[in-house]
Amino acid sequence: MKTLSLSNGQSIPAIGYGTWRLSTNNAAALANSAITNGYRHIDCAMIYGNEKEVGQGINNAISKDIVKREDLFVTSKLWNTEHAAEDVAAACRKTLQDLRLEYLDLYLVHWGVGFVQGEDSEPLDENGLAKFSFVPMQETWEAMEKLVADGLVKSIGVANFTAPMLVDLLSFSKIKPVMNQIELHPYHAQSDLLSYCHSQNIAVTAYSPFGSTGAPLLKDPVINTIADKHECNPAQVTLAWAIKRGTAVIPKSTSDKHIKENFDIENIVLTDAEMQQITALDERKIFVNPQEWWGFPYF
Repeated sequence: MKTLSLSNGQSIPAIGYGTWRLSTNNAAALANSAITNGYRHIDCAMIYGNEKEVGQGINNAISKDIVKREDLFVTSKLWNTEHAAEDVAAACRKTLQDLRLEYLDLYLVHWGVGFVQGEDSEPLDENGLAKFSFVPMQETWEAMEKLVADGLVKSIGVANFTAPMLVDLLSFSKIKPVMNQIELHPYHAQSDLLSYCHSQNIAVTAYSPFGSTGAPLLKDPVINTIADKHECNPAQVTLAWAIKRGTAVIPKSTSDKHIKENFDIENIVLTDAEMQQITALDERKIFVNPQEWWGFPYF
């Protein structure tokens, strides 16, 4: 299994199992299936609303000796309403409780903005604009660093951070972020941001590798032609592209068949020409755009 080295000496399996939008009805079974089928990297978040169920699936796999805890790499994320220093540790401990774990391998600041606490997880004003807490990222990050010191997490990083956000974070962080998890797929290749992250020794995890809802990339004729050549499916081509670019990738699937197929890409070796063909599909298409939810231009 291919891994990526993180700047703090840890390593993360390049293929992970994504849990966004997994129903609470089947999240436990699917997480267990992923682990049974070889996944050792499980990506979670409090806001997904299924950490208890995912934790049950992880715990079932451990209790059945399918895997040991130390062989798993479990990621979760701090939600926007918990950015104040006094809230970060409590949020992390709640995630650990729900996942039935003593520590996280990686904890990410989910988005680079804080929201007011005490109303909704995504509080909006009468104009549909997010209600910001205006907690400085430096305050949040110092609390994240304390989680490492306290042994609750092994590594810390961010998600959905733009290059200017990273420049700001690097100006004050004592523990550098080891990861930036971003929407990344052939329609939104983010080559410049990927290059910048790598220049700063920040690893990148690609989420929504198939283009999020509806998986439009799996219908793309270029990707399908390359899949036919390699006698594999379009999803496997897209994942192989992500891995060859030096990113980790976290596909989600609700079918045992696809869970197995997504993991089984080790022998799919794309040529440089095929890589260029796929990257050329880039049209800066953002599928996960918070402007639709929070009313302001995040990206």
